[in-house]
Amino acid sequence: MKKYLSLLGLVLAILPATAQQQHSLEKLWTSDSTLKTPESVLLDTKNKCLYVSNIDGGPLEKDGKGSIAKLGLDGKILQQDWVSGLNAPKGMGLYKDKLYVADLTEVVVIDVKKAQIEKRISVEGAIMLNDISIDKTGRVFVSDSRNFKVHRIENGNVFTELEKLQGPNGVLSINNDLLVLDRGSLLHMKADGQISKLAEGMDPSTDGIEQVKEHEYLVSCWSGIIYYVHAGGQKQVLLDTRQEKINTADIGYDAKNRILYVPTFYKNTVVAYRLQ
Repeated sequence: MKKYLSLLGLVLAILPATAQQQHSLEKLWTSDSTLKTPESVLLDTKNKCLYVSNIDGGPLEKDGKGSIAKLGLDGKILQQDWVSGLNAPKGMGLYKDKLYVADLTEVVVIDVKKAQIEKRISVEGAIMLNDISIDKTGRVFVSDSRNFKVHRIENGNVFTELEKLQGPNGVLSINNDLLVLDRGSLLHMKADGQISKLAEGMDPSTDGIEQVKEHEYLVSCWSGIIYYVHAGGQKQVLLDTRQEKINTADIGYDAKNRILYVPTFYKNTVVAYRLQ
């Protein structure tokens, strides 16, 4: 009897892990390849469009060539240079018709209705500000991958939220907590400052993170991998384009329609997939 009970326990332990490996990506469209080193994609549900950050040069070059493109939800490029005059722009966040853009050493605030830069918030000591997430109160979290920190911008003031990380990139604010992708690991910082590790062992170029549902996430890696991270930290590879030398940078996600938007960096396109 003990033997059968042990076997039953083993089967029950295996079944959930097996059941989790059922997700896939169905390609919907690819944009024209006229974007300029697209690094990040952000969905604007209110205006039914996508914003794409164009580095248009080196990722650390302060050359004023960077811009934000505007795409339709069908992948058509509506405006190649919707807003220009940026420096290697990367991650973005939306809050009350303001688009916040990580732009090397400062966060640029764009008035969406006017399509104009409203202000620039300098982050002292920053080297390469990378991803942005904004909580429901308007607090802006921005990672600095080369200075190994995550900053918080609140009422125009800049504070250090986390430091001494390995290489932080993707950030995601959920309620009062903050998730951070840190060189292959997914960290979870609670409101009281306690930090735990939700997942590890991913490609070290972890880039973008989006929530699918509670405790389940999509994670992109710049090198060309996209993971589905399950509750409990189990990982499934949904896409691997490393052999084709196609990057998968800072992703965007339409949770209602389960559509993933992937910027391909040097291939100068955005690719849309439906999550199955």
